[in-house]
Amino acid sequence: MTATEITAQAETRSWAGHPVGLRTLFFTEMWERFSYYGMRALLILFITAPVAAGGLGFNAATAGAIYGVYTSMVFMMSLPGGWLADRLLGQRRAVLYGGILIACGHFSMAFPTITTFYLGLVLIVLGSGLLKPNISVIVGQLYGPNDQRRDAGFSIFYMGINLGAFLAPLVTGFLAQSPTFRSWLQAHGFDAGQAWHWGFGAAGIGMTFGLIQYVLGARRLGTAGLYPVKPSSEKAAAELRRRAFLGIGVALFVVGGLAVGMVSGMLPLTATQIANAAGYLLLAITIAFFAWLFFSGGWTREERRRLYVIGVFFLAACLFWSVFEQAGSTLNLFADRDTRLELFGWHFQSAYFQSVNSLFIIALAPVFAWLWIRLRKREPSTPVKFSLGLIAVGAGFAVLVPAATLTTRGGLVSPFWLVNTYLLHTCAELCLSPVGLSAMTKLAPARIVGLMMGVWFLALSVGDYMGGRIGGLYESLPLTSIFGVVGAFGIVAGIVLLLFSRPIKRLMGEVK
Repeated sequence: MTATEITAQAETRSWAGHPVGLRTLFFTEMWERFSYYGMRALLILFITAPVAAGGLGFNAATAGAIYGVYTSMVFMMSLPGGWLADRLLGQRRAVLYGGILIACGHFSMAFPTITTFYLGLVLIVLGSGLLKPNISVIVGQLYGPNDQRRDAGFSIFYMGINLGAFLAPLVTGFLAQSPTFRSWLQAHGFDAGQAWHWGFGAAGIGMTFGLIQYVLGARRLGTAGLYPVKPSSEKAAAELRRRAFLGIGVALFVVGGLAVGMVSGMLPLTATQIANAAGYLLLAITIAFFAWLFFSGGWTREERRRLYVIGVFFLAACLFWSVFEQAGSTLNLFADRDTRLELFGWHFQSAYFQSVNSLFIIALAPVFAWLWIRLRKREPSTPVKFSLGLIAVGAGFAVLVPAATLTTRGGLVSPFWLVNTYLLHTCAELCLSPVGLSAMTKLAPARIVGLMMGVWFLALSVGDYMGGRIGGLYESLPLTSIFGVVGAFGIVAGIVLLLFSRPIKRLMGEVK
């Protein structure tokens, strides 16, 4: 069957009124997010768990450093991952290779050694960099440029993300933390302390399911994402391949050299030192990029004004994600150590809290979509929505200040404290996350729209890094101080942005 015939078939068949290829991508992303959030729900708990309980026995500061670098690099690698797909691999192969690396990473973490643990994290980071940005590109290519189903298609795709994120902590949390499953392991001759690694292995199985259905459903995608951008000449193609392989070779040499040096003891680097170096790298990349963006020539006056707005939104997004992404660090530790894991007589695992945000997203996303349409001309502007997102995410932590005060008396607090926090954080996410993605595409000059999507991933990377390092303070500062400062941080930032919303809106020009 020719490519033209495959494309024609993909266009005539449909799934829920959309191109049938959307079903393939929906379940691929669902299983990828299952693997990511299933492992993330356990990560900081496993790192801080005592060695006698099967964990690594690290303190919160070291755990926060590892967690922050890992989650930050997942988004940072989206930049080279997108470039490789555009120039060398094509999005389809990038997603396939990324999924294979992710599955190998999770299976590596299923083995109970410190070496396979770090190797698994590196493989997942590399695989996510290939898969995460490029699968969204393929979704967009299923639709024509004027196809009115596009936004609805991305909404369905987004539901796949949250369905996977909802289910994953329930499965991996049960395997890693449930006394029932640990008793089953002991009864069958297994070490109950290695239950964590069964959870990590389950995440790998989820990604494997995603890969199987992705390969089987590939023909339904037509030619979407199949080919990279064609170079202008064979000479240009050869030079491109040379640079790509040189870059990959240097990266593998550096990473491999560091790994060998650390394992052998020749390079006595600690996780905290590596995290500090990653922070400096993020800072340098951010400064260099925006220095180029703001001070390079070639922009019209209107474009330059919009670039300044992008800079403001980037800073706001960094602050937002630094608070929001503590779900996997600070809030996860609070759920595990200071929250009563019982509700109406039902005992559950602390990792289950990681499903609450996705459940609220699935329930509230249609409500927010209806609300913005209902408000029509009274709909808040983009800067105001960003402000509301920052205020709400800060309020989520402010809610926990009284709960933290109660823990100082030596007791465990009700799970409803965290549920209320996640409700506020979900509302904050719906105010800022989809709005920010849309704003980046509308504000960016047409010739660098793709690059501006990379800026959004950079904001996520910076925010995740900051969130992990803040989580590392869990054992060194009073909880009331952590929750109070983080909450005030978000609320004050939101109020400041709200005060400047009108001048920012003027800089945006006709963009709404």
